[in-house]
Amino acid sequence: MSAISFVTADTPFIDSGNTAWVLAAAALVLFMTPGLALFYGGMVRTKSVLNMMMMSFISMGTIGTVWILWGYSEAFGPDVAGGLIGNPFTHFGLHGAPATSPGSTSIMTAIFGYVAPNATTGAAASGGIPGPAFVAFQVVFAIIAVALISGAIADRAKFTTWTVFTVVWATLVYFPAAHWVFAFSGYAATTGGWIANKADGLFLGGAGAYDFAGGTAIHINAGAAGLALALVLGKRIGFNKDPMRPHNLTLVMIGAGVLWFGWFGFNAGSALGAGAQAAGVWINTLGATATAMLGWLLTEKIRDGHFTSLGAASGVVAGLVAITPACATVSPVGALIVGLVAGAGCALAVGLKFRLGFDDSLDVVGVHLVGGLIGTLLIGLLATTSSPTGAAGLTMNSGLFYGGGFAQLGAQAEGAFSVLIFSFVVTYAIGWVLHKTMGFRVDEENEVSGIDLAEHAETGYDLASFGGSRTGAFLSSTHTTSPTATSDKEGASA
Repeated sequence: MSAISFVTADTPFIDSGNTAWVLAAAALVLFMTPGLALFYGGMVRTKSVLNMMMMSFISMGTIGTVWILWGYSEAFGPDVAGGLIGNPFTHFGLHGAPATSPGSTSIMTAIFGYVAPNATTGAAASGGIPGPAFVAFQVVFAIIAVALISGAIADRAKFTTWTVFTVVWATLVYFPAAHWVFAFSGYAATTGGWIANKADGLFLGGAGAYDFAGGTAIHINAGAAGLALALVLGKRIGFNKDPMRPHNLTLVMIGAGVLWFGWFGFNAGSALGAGAQAAGVWINTLGATATAMLGWLLTEKIRDGHFTSLGAASGVVAGLVAITPACATVSPVGALIVGLVAGAGCALAVGLKFRLGFDDSLDVVGVHLVGGLIGTLLIGLLATTSSPTGAAGLTMNSGLFYGGGFAQLGAQAEGAFSVLIFSFVVTYAIGWVLHKTMGFRVDEENEVSGIDLAEHAETGYDLASFGGSRTGAFLSSTHTTSPTATSDKEGASA
């Protein structure tokens, strides 16, 4: 039951049930990033597993830091530049943001004498959740959006440059895109969200685009960024010639299971309350993921003659991606359709890298970009008042198949392709500059011998100990500080 309290100007009403659900959902979404590390880590070769997992883990460190400093303010602060970005200084260090208490002092004020205009104090957000719960829920989205990109450049990126990239990309791409896409009126100091809130669209007309939990802001965004970085770094040595099979499918399936588990927080948590809408979103998330796995496996069986564990895990992720934007605006049957189309469509799309000649190592483009597009565009066809949003009594527009015409489809396309183009162009520029200045790709020798040893002085598995050979115990002369770093070729190849 919700807590009852007297409401005054200084103590706004807090709904304990909604607050508990949002905080639990935030924890579930944060758990998804280690799940992604397992999923990606199992898909690479043995010599790259630690580097691949570290690329996800470091995102929790860098994005968690910059979110508090300027990320929240840039994503959810007052509009500047015609609504294209939030002011990063208004809530610098979360000063005046919902997470702060009245009377807190901004570090910008203390050091530079800066006074934030129209700064608010520690008020509750809408729905009875306190401001800190909203801030916490949004940061975990930013973290995983960055981590997703890493799969496109597996096996060949310098860890230092990637770490710098996470901060620059979040600042120049993710935070602005989040400001565009999310309809956060009532949860922050500004209405923002030109894509979500634009009543008549920008180019194609119609209503604002629906993106309930981040299909556009996160998955299309990360997928386009992954494509850009894959082009900047170029192909792995031996791409489309040498076998580059996943080294540990057990990790892949565990990672997919963790992602599915955490994704209920991702989607149902986006209702920002424990009510009818969240419950309906939970059901839609389950249904779409189930049919996506079936769709991927059926496509695989027809095309290749086998049902594979990698296909099952990939189908799960494809369905989760596709239902993310649509989970609140389609019916349960509509969710099944979204999942089935995404599972089959993404299974076919992952082969495009071989035909088009770009090396998207772990199919970020084929799953996240294509899956995000499928889910976002299908809203324009399948949106209905029989959805969780409609059932909750909230106003919404119907899609083409439910008598709504082409207006919503146009708005969905507008939002999706605006973010796609923006993300690709800016990410390519960021990657190119970092590549020319810091160097983004490891040298050929380190890529062949093993990026784990080169970048981290470690290996994922001490394989020499299983064979009884003493050759693997010899410490590399360049990594003598680490007892796990060896010159054993068995542990650095797959």
